[in-house]
Amino acid sequence: MDFTFEHCALQLSSFRTLNLKKTRFLNCKLNEVDFTKTDLTASVFEKCDLEGATFEHTILEKVDFTTAFNFNIDPEINRLKNAAFTLKELPKLLRKYQLQIKD
Repeated sequence: MDFTFEHCALQLSSFRTLNLKKTRFLNCKLNEVDFTKTDLTASVFEKCDLEGATFEHTILEKVDFTTAFNFNIDPEINRLKNAAFTLKELPKLLRKYQLQIKD
């Protein structure tokens, strides 16, 4: 079953360990949401605020983050194969390495 959340305020929610494949989050506030061990394969985060959201051991394969913002995702502890990000947001994926990325 596919779910769509549109213009939702889901702050402090927990989707921990759920199967949410192909879920669409459209213009949602997802602050402090727990996605630990969630399967989000082929989901979309369109214009979503992910400030403080937790992604640990989360399946994020084929997820579209191209218009999402304020996320903090560690590529070493999450599955990101074929996930989509903008070049502008790429430094957030590398934050833990304390790299200086210049254009």
